[in-house]
Amino acid sequence: MRGEDRDPGLPIKLRPCSNGEYLPRPLSDVAAEAMRRARADSEQAARRLGVSRRSFLLSTGGAAAGLIALQACSDESGGGNGGRFSVPTDAVTDPTVADTVLGAPEFVLDVQTHLLDYSSLTQDAPFFGARFPQASCGEADPRDCFSMEHWMEEVFLRSDTTMAVISAVPIVGDADPLSIEVMERARRTVNELCGDGRVLIQGHAVPDVGEPAAALEQMSVIADAHPIAAWKAYTHSPTGWFLDDHDPDATQVGEDFLARVEEIGVPIVAVHKGLSGGNQYASPVDIGPAAAAHPAVSFLTYHSGFEAGVTEGPYDPDGAGVDRLVRTVADAGIRPGSNVYAELGSTWRMLMASPDEAAHVLGKLLIAVGEDNVLWGTDSIWYGSPQDQIQAFRSFEITAEFQERFGYPALTADIKTKILGANAARLYGVDPLTAPCRFEPAERSSLRQAGELDHRTYGPVRRRDIIATFLDEHPWIRPFR
Repeated sequence: MRGEDRDPGLPIKLRPCSNGEYLPRPLSDVAAEAMRRARADSEQAARRLGVSRRSFLLSTGGAAAGLIALQACSDESGGGNGGRFSVPTDAVTDPTVADTVLGAPEFVLDVQTHLLDYSSLTQDAPFFGARFPQASCGEADPRDCFSMEHWMEEVFLRSDTTMAVISAVPIVGDADPLSIEVMERARRTVNELCGDGRVLIQGHAVPDVGEPAAALEQMSVIADAHPIAAWKAYTHSPTGWFLDDHDPDATQVGEDFLARVEEIGVPIVAVHKGLSGGNQYASPVDIGPAAAAHPAVSFLTYHSGFEAGVTEGPYDPDGAGVDRLVRTVADAGIRPGSNVYAELGSTWRMLMASPDEAAHVLGKLLIAVGEDNVLWGTDSIWYGSPQDQIQAFRSFEITAEFQERFGYPALTADIKTKILGANAARLYGVDPLTAPCRFEPAERSSLRQAGELDHRTYGPVRRRDIIATFLDEHPWIRPFR
């Protein structure tokens, strides 16, 4: 099929997808109807503008049509009282209006991105991502579909992201396709192409692997050899542990880990909390006590404790999901604007199709940690380009009704600017870069053209593939029991 005829897919991606760590929610009736309506509206708009359907879907107007359809379907279903995508109807056919609403030029710092490098593996070796649909992206070697080249194009060329953090994945040892060396190579490559320091990297801390003293010493080795900006930890793997060591039955490494963090002098810890298939060690219950005991350390709560199987509503002190994070910071006396941060990677992507739930989650987080401590993350490369997530967030509002009923703040333009990048820039001590990183494939000596532009998602979408991914790559976890 010719490139100008190939269907790029809808720009606002509502189909269920996963990063391989959780079962996605099933496609809702609202999302299914919104997708059907967005396709029909896009056909009509393309004819009116005299352009191909593909060209329209690749425009900002195509994104506007998708968000308008989603809001209309949400309203018709009885939702939309709490969260709304505020997109004027003329944004569909007027590029100036669409760009004003969805294409604001603010600084975007994505604090959670990933890539996978398999250059050291033999051609027939098994690999993480083999069951992801993106493994059929068109590359001769399917492992290249998760490469640095694809990550650069999806994050920097196909979205408004101007800075990014490369975050570790929960794979340990020689099998790790996102080692510190891989991160460093990606950081240097982007710096060579863009001439600035727009990529930050994290050190993967695994204090529960091997001898504790050796694991802690390895942290010093990493920090001495690489310019890491933070640490990444997974408390639910491989053995299960807590940052505050409150559970005597869990591996007791949390306090020693945080003491080493303070000693090394990179006092930022990004920790996966939520999206775990219900694993108890991925609960954010330890965030509050650890933050209270270590006020000089900043705790970035990746995913904000969100669980795909929990329907989010008003704060419930006995609730699951995000309520666990709200509760732990309150119980520990952590005030908004302190050293606990809430990150939105994968969480916002799932909530986009449920505006009222999105309003509850954002409202609860803004109250609990403060408008200066909510961070933008997307978990890309698993969902393809994060541009649709950025556009949806730019247009999203918490309604006056929810503000009055639950005490949520308005999601103002100033707060969105903070969340999309200013908060993370302050935390990491970097100057915001508003100029995009733009480069031509020919400029990259070893980078390959990633194929024609479209709106792909990368993570697995079928239950059996997600479960198989879990069991193949996380044998110490037994989810979905």
